[in-house]
Parts: sequence; C-alpha cells; structure tokens
Amino acid sequence: MQEHKAQSTKSKSRRLPPWLRRPLPADGSFQHTSKVLESLGLQTICSNANCPNRGECFSRGTATVLILGNICTRNCKFCSVAAGKPEPPDKTEPARLAEMAKQMQLKYLVITSVDRDDLPDGGAGHFRDCIDAVRQQCPDMKFEILTPDFRNCQARALQILQSSLPFVFAHNVETVPSLYPVARAGGDYQLSLNLLKMAKEQYLNVQTKSSIMLGLGETDAEIEQVLKDLLEAGCDRITIGQYLKPSKDSLEVVEYVTPAKFDFWKQKAIELGFSWVICAPFARSSYFAELQNTK
Repeated sequence: MQEHKAQSTKSKSRRLPPWLRRPLPADGSFQHTSKVLESLGLQTICSNANCPNRGECFSRGTATVLILGNICTRNCKFCSVAAGKPEPPDKTEPARLAEMAKQMQLKYLVITSVDRDDLPDGGAGHFRDCIDAVRQQCPDMKFEILTPDFRNCQARALQILQSSLPFVFAHNVETVPSLYPVARAGGDYQLSLNLLKMAKEQYLNVQTKSSIMLGLGETDAEIEQVLKDLLEAGCDRITIGQYLKPSKDSLEVVEYVTPAKFDFWKQKAIELGFSWVICAPFARSSYFAELQNTK
C-alpha cells in the first residue's frame, strides 16, 4: 500500500483551484429559505458544517435539516459541528419541521442528525417522530434519512425506524478505513458497513446510500476497495466529493482532486454496479438527493 501523504503537520494551506471557487448566492430564494429556517428555529447541516453548496441548495428551495441539536457526542476532525454534551431531544422539533416543509412546499426532505451516543436508541425515535409529523402535514413527501452509525443500538434503531418507511436510508462511511484514526476516530468502518447491510436486509425495496470524501490522503486502491465493500453491503447509491476544510481546527486538505479524476471515479462506480452515482468536487451526501435516477 502506498504511504499516505503527511496530514495536518506537513500540509500547507493552498489556494483553491478554479473548479472549487463558488460564490454564495443572495437571491430571493436563498433569503426565503434562510428566513423560514430561522423563524422556526431549525438547524441545517448546510450551515453547521459550512457546506459549500448551501447557497445553491437554498436557492433551489432545499436544505438538509439537522435534528437532535447541533452538539455532537463525537469529535471527528473532518467536521466542523461542535462536540460536547447535547441537550435532550426537543419534543417540539417534529412539529416545527413539519411546518417548515409545508411553508417551503418541499417534495423531498433530507433529515440528518449529530451523533447521539447519549441516547439509548441513538436518536432513532426522534427521526421516526420527525418523519411522521411531516407526513401528516405533507402526505406526498419523499424522505431521505442520513443517520449516525447507532453504535450501541443498531438493531433497535432499525426496528424503531421500520414504522416510518418508505425512505432512502443513508449512512456515510466518509473515508477509507486506514484514515479513520485521523479523520473519524469515533467511528468504526465495519460497524458502518454492518448498519448499511442490516438496513438493506431489513427494509424491503429500500434504497441504501453512502458517501465518501477524497483529498485526505487516501490511495486509489483504497477508494476502489471501499466502493466494493459498500456494494458487498448492498449499498445502491454513492456520492463522492472533495474534502474541504470546514473550520480552522479541521484536518488540512492533502490533495485537491481534479474534475477529470472525479469523472474517472464516477465511471468506476457505475461499472462496479452502483445504480445511482453523483461524483464531482462539490458532491456531498445530500447534493441533488431528490434526483431519483442519476449516473
């Protein structure tokens, strides 16, 4: 295996290449989305993780809602979400989420959360309550849930979520296993694969999905192995994007992967057998998640 490029101590800040420069829109749609979210006291991963797509997505009237607070029980070095001791789940959040979906006239809603290792069900019951509340207000809503790994309660969490099907079930492995100690110390690669496999086996006719970041020092052989591992776990959908440092304390970027290389990985993912692929520098887990079929 190739030796990984040096991480934060040897990486140097460098200017973004031209293909990664993106202005933050400030048109009417962007402002409307921001005001609705703010008025209802809702969090988005778009803002908490400093996602580079938030301007584009807000302008399209879409957002990935962050439930269960904005304090995570883990401290992954690729992420800018604050770590610490979170508050108990807010019982008013499902109703506020439903009102947001109604006001924004959404057709497709992505719900994600911080890790909640402090909760016996990892937050699965709150996911269920949010889906059910939105569905009461918007019966035709289509859902995608991007869950944590439910480290200590995978079987229980999946059973709780069973009653709120249908939805796309997403869980991100984020990076190659050799980089977990650096980038995702609180996670476990095999545990993440196990969750995706269990969801695929338990939920009939459900699409499962994962996402990985490039540019942290991974090798081509490792990327291809992750894709094969995900397919072995029954994963249908994959997004592959460029890691960008979201805060000053986050990991440094080791490499800015070229658009041509992303095109290569897109074709590789299709050839390997994924039914839905978005692979580009700005691709993120929920980027254009509403598209039903894409390769």
